[in-house]
Amino acid sequence: MESGTDTFVEKTSQLYQDFDHLYMNIFGTEAIVIIIEDGQVNDPALLQAMDRLDHMSSSLPGVVDVQSVATVVKDANFGLTGDASLPEDKAELQSLIDNHVPEQLMPDSTHTLVYVEIAGSLTDDQKQEILREVETSVTFAEFPPDYNVIVTGEPAFMVSMNNAMMSSMGVLLGLSVVLMIVVLYLVFGHVRWRLMPLAIVLLGIIYTFGAMGYLGIPMTMVSMAAFPVLIGLGIDYAIQFHNRIEEELGRGATPAEAVVETIKHTGPAVLIALIITALGFFSLLTSSVPMIQDFAKLLLIGIAMCFLASLFVGVTVIYGLDNMQSIRKKKFGHLSLSGKNKSKTSSPGPGEPKPDILDRMLGLTTRFTIKHPFMILSIAVLLCAGGLVADTQVGIQTDTQTFVPQDLPALIQLGHLSDITGGEDQLNIIIKTDNVADPDTLKWMDEFSSHEVDSRNNIIGAESMASVIKSMNGGIIPESESEIRSLYEQIPGQQKDRFMYGENMLLLNLNVGDVMGSIGMEGFEVLTDIVRDDVLWMSPPPGMTATITGSNVVFIEVIGALTSGRIFMTYLGLGLVFGGLFLIYRDLLKALVPVITMFMVIGWSGGLMYLLGMEYNPMTATLGALILGVGSEYAVLMMERYFEEKEKGASPEEAMTEAGVKIGKAIVISGLTTLFGFSALIASDFGMISGFGMITVIDVGLALFATFVIFPPVMVLLDNFREKRNAKKIMPEAFEDNIETIEIAKYSTDPEADAF
Repeated sequence: MESGTDTFVEKTSQLYQDFDHLYMNIFGTEAIVIIIEDGQVNDPALLQAMDRLDHMSSSLPGVVDVQSVATVVKDANFGLTGDASLPEDKAELQSLIDNHVPEQLMPDSTHTLVYVEIAGSLTDDQKQEILREVETSVTFAEFPPDYNVIVTGEPAFMVSMNNAMMSSMGVLLGLSVVLMIVVLYLVFGHVRWRLMPLAIVLLGIIYTFGAMGYLGIPMTMVSMAAFPVLIGLGIDYAIQFHNRIEEELGRGATPAEAVVETIKHTGPAVLIALIITALGFFSLLTSSVPMIQDFAKLLLIGIAMCFLASLFVGVTVIYGLDNMQSIRKKKFGHLSLSGKNKSKTSSPGPGEPKPDILDRMLGLTTRFTIKHPFMILSIAVLLCAGGLVADTQVGIQTDTQTFVPQDLPALIQLGHLSDITGGEDQLNIIIKTDNVADPDTLKWMDEFSSHEVDSRNNIIGAESMASVIKSMNGGIIPESESEIRSLYEQIPGQQKDRFMYGENMLLLNLNVGDVMGSIGMEGFEVLTDIVRDDVLWMSPPPGMTATITGSNVVFIEVIGALTSGRIFMTYLGLGLVFGGLFLIYRDLLKALVPVITMFMVIGWSGGLMYLLGMEYNPMTATLGALILGVGSEYAVLMMERYFEEKEKGASPEEAMTEAGVKIGKAIVISGLTTLFGFSALIASDFGMISGFGMITVIDVGLALFATFVIFPPVMVLLDNFREKRNAKKIMPEAFEDNIETIEIAKYSTDPEADAF
């Protein structure tokens, strides 16, 4: 499992180098914040408890610094008296608090904050371990009973959110499997061993995990969405093989003959569907976000593994079970299928099973769509065009607060901290210079900071080595390098490391408060661009450069990359699917019809999202490519069966009706199984996962609908048109050949020619 910056941003990009390599590794820290409230801050017992917490927390590996009222009072007392302890006199204590404690640590008389700063380069596991230890330290610090103590901060929120998401996904995937079992039991009852496809696809998922391990493909927060997709696709492969082998057995074929016919006809059809699905997914590899690329790799490996499991394991197991059943029947003297041992695929009639209600419905639907093609396609095209226009008006959800359950305790506590402090988001500016003690460098940083705070409403403060030096020198930047270096020597090492690295790097932090909550992502992006323009306008001294970075800057770039490429990836996927079908079949008709069908689904999906007031989020922005892969499979399987029936001598109308009935049932069953599996995700408390589930259910439903309502009339209409056009080309030549034959026969003495 990986969740670092390199899952969001390419390691070779400048964005990654500026944020992760420079800022996080050199200056970056995160703070676990302990809120202490509902009591007087100058209580000696409270400060003693804070002091105990400071001692326990500061000794933890990975903790960079601990700041609290207790640490400030002790430092101030040492500077005045040489005694680095907490005064016992309450008046003396109050005086030190009033004169030395910053507002950051004591926002008001009833709230105080303890900041446990940890290195930004720590892994998620290390952060979770430190958080656990800090919570234990809070317990052992023995705060007075009248005080409410809350452990929060960004690391605490992220750990809690990840744990809640993993727990939620486990429950939802379990519910998804239960719903699939129910669907298979209810609608796949015409075959024996109806739950076997689910076991086969779970085996394929295990193979997928193994392949990921061997190939070094990590799990990310997006990867979790791949497994419902793989279950839906994999169960389709298993159902197609299972349905066909049972169909052949029901016609009276031996198990060996049934296997041969299944592999001969269903194997290539499913393999072609897999290739086209893979081409739809391949467009995801064009994303600039590494976790989307890993998501695509996982999907490509997963569908291959599920196909192999269905082809080799699924068919083999059914063959073996059928043989075992036959042996058992012979052993007990039942030489024919009768009574309760009778195969569910066999029928009273000779060779063909009796149609059930689903067969009849599919047959009626197919005949109706073929009979009224222009009416159906006219409505479909209008709705598609309207949907494509409406899709441009569908918003993109970028407020991360809405991605998580609003009643998540960690979110509530983080919001409470923001209410107390006003927010602590930052823009981080890395200053590269030849000399960190150059007075001109520090003066530029001071002037630039003052300009930003005074002229930009959303910038409420600034921290840098310039502000530290000013506070130590009566509010003035010294004029000489030697004076600055003398002051540097007086600064504690931990404080110096926060703003300076070596001899050529400084850090300027602009405090933007709760900028995401107040002006949102779009507003923060505009603010960042304004600061970038201000750097160009107030250009730094020669030999000095300023680079703007920070977690929110990275977040904006990632969200932009996730959402801006949505339309491009969708149409690239369409192009790849068309090109793949054309290369496989060398037939324009076979390449065009599935693409037309899926194009309709893309338009309808956008229109439905607009009408339902839904928004895209980073998890659903790539669904266009996913639905291309899933939906194209249904269309290709239907098309393969259509041409198989045509080869037997059926007309286009008869072939399509037969295909709709025979393979339609398997497509409906696999589609419903996928639908119900994804519907479990809608129940998630996480808005991002719930939205993903809802949109996927809608799109899979539309893909199923299009396969039975759009594909048949388009295929029959275009196929008839092609046959008529070919007939016109052939007829003149055939007519000339017939005339020539008649002329020869006039002068022949052959009795057969006379008869002709």
